[in-house]
Amino acid sequence: MAEVFINRIATAVPRHEVHGAFRAFAAAKAEAAQLHPAFARMDARAGIATRHSVLEPSAPLGSGTACGFYRAGSTFPTTRARMARYEAEAPALADLAFARLGLAEEAPRITHLVLATCTGFVAPGLDRHLVERHGLPRSVERTMVGFMGCQAAINALKLAWHIVRSEPDARVLVCCLELCTLHLQDTAALEQLLCFLLFADGCAAAIVSAEPTGLRLEGFRSLVMPEAAEMITWRIGNDGFDMTLSGLVPITLAHALPDFAPEMLDGRAPAEVDLWAVHPGGRSILDGVQNRLDLPPAALATSRAVLREHGNMSSATVMFVLAAMLRDAARGQRGVALAFGPGLSAESMRFQVA
Repeated sequence: MAEVFINRIATAVPRHEVHGAFRAFAAAKAEAAQLHPAFARMDARAGIATRHSVLEPSAPLGSGTACGFYRAGSTFPTTRARMARYEAEAPALADLAFARLGLAEEAPRITHLVLATCTGFVAPGLDRHLVERHGLPRSVERTMVGFMGCQAAINALKLAWHIVRSEPDARVLVCCLELCTLHLQDTAALEQLLCFLLFADGCAAAIVSAEPTGLRLEGFRSLVMPEAAEMITWRIGNDGFDMTLSGLVPITLAHALPDFAPEMLDGRAPAEVDLWAVHPGGRSILDGVQNRLDLPPAALATSRAVLREHGNMSSATVMFVLAAMLRDAARGQRGVALAFGPGLSAESMRFQVA
């Protein structure tokens, strides 16, 4: 059976930096609801310096977006309006990531396209745009990994792994694209205000094949926590997609990790893993993983850097972590990627630098 490799990864974010604007917008809502002290504590602990969005912030800072998509004191967009914005903005962001991937010369060799997204749906969709815009064969096999949240990149890579193992000549193009900032909600609920502090837009694209360069994929494991099914939910509402993100998520994940670790690490001890590509869903999640697995502070430095520079871009985020590791890691180092999503559930991937 063929060995499988992530040959290369490219990433892209929109041009609008919005962290300060979104923080100010949410802070005003928190202050109006007399929640400012609690919101200020969350803000101080976020561990984020910059985030990007397809939406341009307007002046004065915190008054909304220049396009009027969000505006203080006005009704937020309907789901239909948000999907129209996704349809308009997603192709250009994907095109930027694909250009950085250097796809032009090998586009005719791509046999499969796997697209992961949970923040926008349209048909004909982004997959069709990518085929036509980038010269992929019209016979390319397309698969959509939808609505699996932040862990979807691991699921997409797992699907690519299965494809190449069964078809050694396959070259799989994986794309994870999320426009999370299209789904902010007009509410003063503290858990919803956290979304204004955390989420951002981004895209990552990768080539997966049997060519022995990049990161060799060694195996995948999944964990579903049925007792925590409602801690992370993602449902379609009338005014965008509604997220529930319980404050108990970090501690629940932390408690589950020791039992999951032997399977996730294929019998190795955490100290034997050189590279930890943990999805930076938030600072508290990274702290929980580090503490529960007894990892040294440097182990999650790359994940924390991605969180600081880009925020949480849902499925694309762990790909940003892997892209940084692919640039900097030494040959032979072994790693584990770990991401979380609705359910509550976790997906892991073992890899080695080729």
